[in-house]
Amino acid sequence: MVAFGMVGASISGITFVSVPGMVLTSHMTYLQTCMGFILGYVVVAFLLLPLYYRLNLTSIYAYLGQRLGPRSHKTGSWFFLLSKMTGAAIKFYVVCIILQRFVFEPLGVPFAATVCGLVLLIWLYTRRGGLKTLVWTDSVQTLCLFTALILIMNKVVGDIGLGWGGAVRAVIDSPMSRVFVWDDWLSSQYFWKQFLSGAFIVVVMTGLDQDMMQKNLTCRSLRDAQKDMCSYGVAFLPANLLFLSLGVLLALLVQQHGGVLPVAGDDLLPDYISAAASHTSAVVSAAANSTLYTLHFPLIEVFFVLGIVAASFSSADSALASLTTIFCVDIMERADDERLRKRTHLAMCAVFVVFILLFRVAGSQSLIDTIYTLVGYTYGPLLGLFAYALFVAPRSTKAVPHSTKVVPCSTKVLSRSSKGTPVLVCLASPVLCYVIQSLSATYLGYHFGYELLMLNGLLTFLGLCLTFRPKTSA
Repeated sequence: MVAFGMVGASISGITFVSVPGMVLTSHMTYLQTCMGFILGYVVVAFLLLPLYYRLNLTSIYAYLGQRLGPRSHKTGSWFFLLSKMTGAAIKFYVVCIILQRFVFEPLGVPFAATVCGLVLLIWLYTRRGGLKTLVWTDSVQTLCLFTALILIMNKVVGDIGLGWGGAVRAVIDSPMSRVFVWDDWLSSQYFWKQFLSGAFIVVVMTGLDQDMMQKNLTCRSLRDAQKDMCSYGVAFLPANLLFLSLGVLLALLVQQHGGVLPVAGDDLLPDYISAAASHTSAVVSAAANSTLYTLHFPLIEVFFVLGIVAASFSSADSALASLTTIFCVDIMERADDERLRKRTHLAMCAVFVVFILLFRVAGSQSLIDTIYTLVGYTYGPLLGLFAYALFVAPRSTKAVPHSTKVVPCSTKVLSRSSKGTPVLVCLASPVLCYVIQSLSATYLGYHFGYELLMLNGLLTFLGLCLTFRPKTSA
């Protein structure tokens, strides 16, 4: 159940909206990243999970405290708060704009009221439920998501009039079905860039993510958790293949009717669905920057909204729960303070609303690209911190295994004479990444893609090697 639910929690509404439209600009090359996901899940399953189980950690960032000291512990926790809040807000932004477009806008409800109302529902839900509740509901939501996807694909195949066999051949023959890029290393779609980036994305967004690890740590044993992670890691490849195939079929349908493809890939699927509410027969209507066409099946709009809501609520509720845990356990070090937990949970919901509204103002042409860009900047320092703790920090600072209590800051192991501070390094690395990215684009013509995460993690790691020296106490 954990494995099945994690697929939906990881996919979210971003995948539902953005991945089909990616074929318009980068074809099916996103599958190269998904192949890297499999390698990333293997690394997490056999490198990080055994560590977390052996130390019996409630919060995975306590490991940084045990290996590098209290400053590293809190630095990692703050970067997770920023990363998770930003990513979760963008993911939930999807369900807000979809419900606003299909439900609340015709009723005259302002967008801000929609956001506040939906976040309030999440707060009421997670206020009573526990982590095991989230695991089971994530599974139900994943089922809803894939049911909606299959129903939508079935209608698109019917509209094209080729049948499933003909649709498969049409996808294979389409120039948009190109998967591999081997011949241009400067391209952001170059295979090794996307493959390795995919592996590191999983390591940081799953292996170093309290939200994802909390669910995996609910498994009864390490072996169960590893089996769970490897199984849902492999599932991402066929799942994203379905989403990309849907995008190819939608593009073929537009071309078949002489329509105009939308400028923003994120509009491809919503434009197809939106016409179902306003027409009763199949029509094609080319507009300024979009194509509207519908079908004799208005329920498809219901399934689309259901899939988006299921995916987005699945990730948002667990994200808010993990953010509350990190603030209370790691930053405030008051794990048993129920009053603080409730206040923090409410405060996180308020900040969540602010982030969503800010993203509404900023806007973006591709939500999934925005997610991975932010991952590169915010999760990079976490990657560097954990790499330094795992491979460089003196072995004599290692915490005692099989501890039954969380050790927020291992001051018994580390002396106060540790040199340097990880905070400055973790703040400087994203800034330096931005400078390098801008200069390379301007003077070298090289544009960083998802590999920005690896650069940021490397800069943090090297910075810690040069400036930070944890020392063991006498």
